[in-house]
Amino acid sequence: MQWVKSSYSGPEGGTCVEWSPAHASAAGVVPVRDSKRADGPIFMFSPEAFAGLVTFARNADLG
Repeated sequence: MQWVKSSYSGPEGGTCVEWSPAHASAAGVVPVRDSKRADGPIFMFSPEAFAGLVTFARNADLG
């Protein structure tokens, strides 16, 4: 899979989330992982659940 780092991830390697848009398009499920643990678990979301996760992240007060 080719992974893309979230635009919300920090450049210092802090909160780094990656997803694979090519896999999502081909398989209909959206894989998400922690970029700091490339060998760690991969979470699979339906497109609707992933959209909800993105909405939550955009609206969350993480400060």
